[in-house]
Formats: sequence, C-alpha cells, structure tokens
Amino acid sequence: MSQIPAQPHHVTIIGGGPAGLMAAEVLSQAGVRVDLYDGMPSVGRKFLLAGVGGMNITHSEAYPAFLARYAERAPDIAPLLRQFGAEALCEWIHGLGIKTFVGSSGRVFPTDMKAAPLLRAWLKRLRDQGVVIHTRHRWLGWNADGGLIIHSPDGEKTVHSDAVLLALGGGSWSRLGSDGAWLKLLEDQGVPCAPLQPSNCGFEVSAWSDLMVSKFAGAPLKNVAIGLAADKPRLGECVITATGIEGSLIYALSAPIREAINRDGAATVHIDLLPGKPLDKVQAALAKPRGSRSMSKHLHSQLGLDGVKGALLRELAPAEHFSDPQQLAVDIKALPLTLVKTRPMDEAISTAGGVPFEALDERLMLKQLPGVFCAGEMLDWEAPTGGYLLTGCFASGRATGRGVLEWFQRQ
Repeated sequence: MSQIPAQPHHVTIIGGGPAGLMAAEVLSQAGVRVDLYDGMPSVGRKFLLAGVGGMNITHSEAYPAFLARYAERAPDIAPLLRQFGAEALCEWIHGLGIKTFVGSSGRVFPTDMKAAPLLRAWLKRLRDQGVVIHTRHRWLGWNADGGLIIHSPDGEKTVHSDAVLLALGGGSWSRLGSDGAWLKLLEDQGVPCAPLQPSNCGFEVSAWSDLMVSKFAGAPLKNVAIGLAADKPRLGECVITATGIEGSLIYALSAPIREAINRDGAATVHIDLLPGKPLDKVQAALAKPRGSRSMSKHLHSQLGLDGVKGALLRELAPAEHFSDPQQLAVDIKALPLTLVKTRPMDEAISTAGGVPFEALDERLMLKQLPGVFCAGEMLDWEAPTGGYLLTGCFASGRATGRGVLEWFQRQ
C-alpha cells in the first residue's frame, strides 16, 4: 500500500526587504511552501532607495576589520557572516547574472550601480521557486488561537502556518514601510525589546548663527577629520545643515555620539579642519606677519582656509583666539562642536534597537514565542553605511531561513 506523501512545511514571512526575501529563498529551495506578506504596494522599497545613489551592496575589506564595524554586536553577527559574508554575497549576486566591481573606497557595487535589475532578477527566481508574494497585506498581530491577523485589500484575514518569520525592518523611512509598529506587537507578547533609536543619522546643534544658515547650509565639509572624546579622529567628509551636521563621516560616528547625548545630554566632537597639516606647521604659518591683511585673508593665503571651513572656525572658535596664533592653530586642529540631539528617526538611514539577540536562540527563534523567528534590521544591531547594513540583513535572513529548517528537522 503506497504511503500518502507528507505535505511540505508552510512558512509565513512578514516583510519583503532583503532579509525576508533571502529567508524566502533559503526556505523555498528546501521545498518549503512560502507565503510572504508586505504592507507596501511592492517589495524591496527601501532596498531600491538605497540604490538611488549607487547600489553599495557590501565592502571588500578584510574580515576582521569588516566584523569590527558591528561594534559590540560583532560576536552576535559573526556566526551570520561566517555563513554568508561579503564574498558569499558577491557570488550570490553573480548567480543572478549581475556583475560587481570594487570601487576605490573598497565598496562593492553592481556594475550598472543600480538596485532594480538585481531585485527584478531575484524576484523572478523566487516566484519560479514557488514563493507567493502578497503586497498591500499588513500584519496586525496574533489572534487568540495564535493565527496571524493580516489586513488585506479585501479586509482582515487570519493566516496559520508551521512557522512565522518576521523581517519587518527598523523604524526609519516609514513611508517605505519600516515604521517600527511591530515593536508593540512583540512587547504585548512578552518579548523584551530595546527602544528604536536613529542610527546613521544627522545631529543638531543648539543653534547656528543666521550667517551660517543663510550662506553655508548644505555646504560640504570636505577633507576633515572628526573624533569624539579620546577616540582617534576619522577622515572623511560631511555636510553643514540648517540645524547641524550630517553626512558619511558623521554617520560613521553616530552610535557613540548618540550614546553620549543619551548619557550626558550633549556630545562634543572635535573637527580637524586641516588633517594633512600637523599642528606645528599650522602654528608656524599663522605666526607669519600678516601686515594690513585681515585674518580671513591671512588664513586663506597661509593655510588655504576659507569658505565653509573658515566660516566654521569663526562660528566656533572664541573671538579672542583670533589674536593668538598659537591658540587659533589648536582650534583649527581640534575645533569643538557640541551636538545636542539626533535628527528625527524617520530621517535616519537605519535604526538601532529592536529585538535583542538575548531574546533569541541560536536559530534566531524567539525564546518567548517558539516557531517565531526574526531577521534583519528589526534585530538590535547597527552598522555604518558602506555595505555593512545590507550585508548584515542578507546574512541574518539566510541564517534565519536555515534556522527554521533546522527547527523543522528537530520537530
């Protein structure tokens, strides 16, 4: 007598960003029936936005330096990257027919610098593997018997499956779907979550002068080094805004700046306006007689310091230091800028906080809710821009998909 074949396992994935889609790929390749729900009209919206300025997919730096970008969460991220790190991610992209190249900064990009072709190829493969994608379907929580409540264009419905995988993003760019509303849904189920906070974000000063705002808001501050407290300053560039400062160099420091503000109410960073010139050379240049020339012209002729850098020096250095070349040189090399708050979370590139790894087992399943797994930016980790965020999301999605499969085997 022939045996009736076992029905394939069924998994519901909530969230159609890189983590959710990667988990869907792992599960569908293993023969699992996958239904993926996303509240937006299409999936991968934040992924596509990330590709607008050039799709920086990952980074080519050596693994120890790469892992260090995840700071205190590096021990939790390490097992995920060992399974699916930068090199494996590039090979996976090549398997979609998309070629990549390494830029001068070490960042890795698709050759056409676009996210859309990659996403299109990926979605085709997922659909060919049987993944069913439901857009405009928003998860609202659980009902009394453990079913998922989904709001669809046709009204509310209840979904049951063998496992649930949540990949709901953080709390930034809410118009693209990541609004952090899931935090309360998990807390209502007894899952401890860390509050969401801006990461890779801009910061505000107490107030710029009218001149600074009118003439230099939006001006790039190039070839500077910025450090916090005793940390070694980092080289890069950023942008003066009407309310403060933002840009890649500030984003890289956003976590320690944010934590200092949380702890002390403000954070002071020091800006080296001339990182290529040592202090003694700056002092010697300023000590030269300036005759009848103004200090502004003296700074320009001796140090090439003018424009936004000159304005920032005028804004932040005490007036009396301009008659003391030795002290003014110190200001030029370590100009203090006090930051008082982050810009709103919805403006941030990403968020910190969410589901702590301590609330998950080694398969990234919630200890409080067996059969419910979490992946992506909703986990409590953060990383700077440069491909680290996306790599972490891809890696966690893959690891969580494998975690679901392992859990099924043990069941």
